[in-house]
Amino acid sequence: MSMKGMSLLTLEEFSGDQITQLIDRAIELKNLKQARKFPKNLENRNFCLVFLKPSTRTRTSFVVASCDEGAHLEIFGHEDIRFGIKESVKDIARVMGRMFDGIAFRGYDHSVVEDLARYSGVPVWNGLSDDHHPTQALADLMSLKEEFGEIRGRKLAFVGDGSSNVVRSLVIAGAKTGLDFRVVSPTELQPDRATIEPYLTAADPDFRLTITEDVTEGVAGCDAIYGDIWLSMGEEHLVKHRIEILEPYRIDEAMFAKTGNAKAIFLHCLPALHDDETEFAKSHPGVIDVTDDVFEGARSRVFDQSENRMHTIKAIMVETV
Repeated sequence: MSMKGMSLLTLEEFSGDQITQLIDRAIELKNLKQARKFPKNLENRNFCLVFLKPSTRTRTSFVVASCDEGAHLEIFGHEDIRFGIKESVKDIARVMGRMFDGIAFRGYDHSVVEDLARYSGVPVWNGLSDDHHPTQALADLMSLKEEFGEIRGRKLAFVGDGSSNVVRSLVIAGAKTGLDFRVVSPTELQPDRATIEPYLTAADPDFRLTITEDVTEGVAGCDAIYGDIWLSMGEEHLVKHRIEILEPYRIDEAMFAKTGNAKAIFLHCLPALHDDETEFAKSHPGVIDVTDDVFEGARSRVFDQSENRMHTIKAIMVETV
């Protein structure tokens, strides 16, 4: 089914079948790249990347995906595009829509990416906002399908800060594709029920959502445990409190033993604090969110998952432009 002209803002815009189509397309494009075949589906297209927030995986994913498919890419940092200071988002969006065939956004206020899509007239792809991280969720689903052959019915436990944009996007993705999704978090960091309720009203009949502070309950029987750093950008002042409440949720081999599944894998959206090699970890003892033996161990798929950011982003661009 055609998705030409569609924007990716939250994943709500896409049906479960369309998400499955995107995942299958990403796997196809990945296989072509590994065979050193580049069909140049986006030749003579021009894309704009507006990156108000620093990035490693998202930026490199868009850059490599665009180059592979023959598109030209222009990157704007926070000093280049100053929404609402001397020019409105609406006016900037209309200019960009005249110049570019697609716009990628990574920033803060979700309303900005909504306005870009509303006024630009071209597909807009949300590489992260304060509320949503849909390109990450697509890569997560792709990683599950590669590992297990299907997404429907897979048991995925997100352990840590359940109030994040990653969790919100996984709820949407899971509701569309029949995932058994568990959010394992201390009570104060669990997702806001009122916020996620709209995503559940038309959920796939196989979708299951469990929100619990009990680690044993949350990870039992899981196919994968998913971690995230305990502090998002700008939350460094919360480090002492986060260590206190999240220490019981540090992912280690003992937690994996609670799954009862010897084939359970480890996923992480990165960056991860899994050792004391970074300046931040050295200055904040106890901030480690996953032990090094899990992160570097045989069950870890974090770098496959990271690579899949590029393949799924390539798929969304190819399918929507």
